[in-house]
Amino acid sequence: MAVKSGNLSINSENIFPIIKKWLYSDHDIFYRELISNGCDAVTKLKKLDMMGEYDLPEGYKPRIDVIVSPEKKTLTFIDNGLGMTAEELDEYINQIAFSGATDFIEKYKDKSNADQIIGHFGLGFYSAFMVADEVHIDTLSYQEGAKAVHWECDGGTEFTMDEGDKAEVGTAITLFLNEDCLEFCNEYKAREVVKKYCSFMPTEIYLSKENTTETQIIKEDEKLDDDVVLEVIQPEEKKDEKKEGESGEEEAQEKEPEPVKLKIKKRPELLNETTPLWTKHANSCTKEEYLEFYRKVFHDYKEPLFWIHLNMDYPFNLKGILYFPKINMEYESIEGTIKLYNNQVFIADNIKEVIPEFLMLLKGVIDCPDLPLNVSRSALQNDGFVKKISEHISKKVADKLSGMCKTEKEEYDKYWDDISPFIKFGCLKDDKFCERMNDYILFKNLEGKYVTLPECLEVKPLGEKAEDSTEGGSAVDESGQKVEAEVVEDRPEESAEGEDAGEKKDKIIYYVTDEQQQGQYIKMFKDAGMDAVILTHNIDQPFVQQLESKNEGVRFQRIDADVTGALKSETSEEAEKELKEQAEAIGKLMKKALNNDKLEVKLEKLKDEKISSVITLSEETRRMQDMMKMYSMPGMDMGGFGGEGETLILNANHPLVQYVRDHQEGENVEMICEQLYDLARIQHAPLAPEAMTKFVARSNDIMMLLAK
Repeated sequence: MAVKSGNLSINSENIFPIIKKWLYSDHDIFYRELISNGCDAVTKLKKLDMMGEYDLPEGYKPRIDVIVSPEKKTLTFIDNGLGMTAEELDEYINQIAFSGATDFIEKYKDKSNADQIIGHFGLGFYSAFMVADEVHIDTLSYQEGAKAVHWECDGGTEFTMDEGDKAEVGTAITLFLNEDCLEFCNEYKAREVVKKYCSFMPTEIYLSKENTTETQIIKEDEKLDDDVVLEVIQPEEKKDEKKEGESGEEEAQEKEPEPVKLKIKKRPELLNETTPLWTKHANSCTKEEYLEFYRKVFHDYKEPLFWIHLNMDYPFNLKGILYFPKINMEYESIEGTIKLYNNQVFIADNIKEVIPEFLMLLKGVIDCPDLPLNVSRSALQNDGFVKKISEHISKKVADKLSGMCKTEKEEYDKYWDDISPFIKFGCLKDDKFCERMNDYILFKNLEGKYVTLPECLEVKPLGEKAEDSTEGGSAVDESGQKVEAEVVEDRPEESAEGEDAGEKKDKIIYYVTDEQQQGQYIKMFKDAGMDAVILTHNIDQPFVQQLESKNEGVRFQRIDADVTGALKSETSEEAEKELKEQAEAIGKLMKKALNNDKLEVKLEKLKDEKISSVITLSEETRRMQDMMKMYSMPGMDMGGFGGEGETLILNANHPLVQYVRDHQEGENVEMICEQLYDLARIQHAPLAPEAMTKFVARSNDIMMLLAK
């Protein structure tokens, strides 16, 4: 076969049905497309005036009118923009996908700002055929000597074009709606759709109903030139009222005369705001304006915590406002709404390619004319540029938050409990955001004060001070006797022999997940002069692991993961050796009484002699168990303890423990052992139902023994 080459051809009869039915996902989007075309026509005319190529008539007010007619089943869009000649109609309408906006930008690229032009693809007009059986265009160009043109098409590929009768510069597009789409010529539906897509378009948009009989009453001095007056309403004559004066006599009081009122044909309703708040500079916006905008756009009447006003021209044009709402995480959905605009034209909510995922929890608007939209302007062409926009938004948010922490620390502290879910989620989802926020993450300590991560690391635990103070000297045991020996502190992570002198030790930040459940441990810490931070949300567990990975040498440990040296009495080597021997014997007794061979038992001399027993569960084991629960993996049931990593600490300074140690064959020793264990478990986590039943029954038995 011979080699053949040529040009690909497109048959309009084949492509037109595709444009009508499949170009747009939502049929109501034709409102946005036709109104956008009208806005572009107005913008072009104003630019021509600025460039001296056209003189706008005196008193010119750019506007777009949307006129619904349920009786005629029509919908009309009228703009007073630059209009079209017959040649331009033939070029921009009769040729599919030939963009008049692109042509205008190319022609005046050295004189005009392309950012303000909405259209690009030349396909928006054809969205009308998704809902209309027939479309008419009546237009008159701004050009001197231009003649009006009438164009119509019945939805096929054939059209007719002839001289028209339009007397004013601009374009009117009339849609004869098909039977399936008559809802769009309903006044209420039209208002809803226009406000959805066009609430902030740069040209005023008015909605009216053709041949309406509705009226409204205005004051005479409020009359506009284009108002149709139906009736003049004269005020009723009111007699002067008589009231008792200071002297006690009745005095006549003149009343201000009522103004003359006019009954007029209902005015077209203005549906949009042409200069939305995000287009203004932050310094010129008041708090009340921000709050009013928030209420209007998001219909949320709870005041947001604060907001970030984005306004950048480089490396791309982007404006917007992000609000941090106050959310009750326990009872409310934390899903937010970020509305994306392109040149003040609504595109969609929550487009994940542009908005960083963690900011989806916020409410706000983003307007970026540089967005690479697809042909239908309902989605993005996913490329590297979009990713840069997303990263830049994330950076701006981090800059605002870190700046607030530096300069408005009291306000930042006040907001922290509400904004922490956003920030923690952001740190988990965005590594760069995490790095920027690392030093501005707050933790609430046991005193209720908010401290940053660097401040947490500056606080030296009391146990370390005790250790430092004994170096090169002597210690004192619990009886006050001098001990010529080093202090022993059980810290497995800090190995002794063979450790390099210059090796850094992990800095431990202790935390609490349940202030009520872990109250005994909190008391021990406070008595020892130690501190911990409160981390009660579900997101805190993955969050602290993220911080550990980003901050070398920093380790988070729950308050009940170990009994640190600061909570123990200082003992000599000899006393420590004796304790270990006693622990071995009492450990066997406890395991036998509890029927639990896996349980690890330690005997320690705790400073607080009122505490008989506590349970510790290593941080690693507890995190593993939490992960198993999260993924519903069997075999790691947290309801019953006794698994690997759990340790029962018995206080050698407590009389009950001493009694068990000295009376291992005693009559009630087994019952005391069970009670000591359950008391420790209650401080650590809730008892399982069966264990709780046994604990209550045993407590009753103990009280009966005391009553005898």
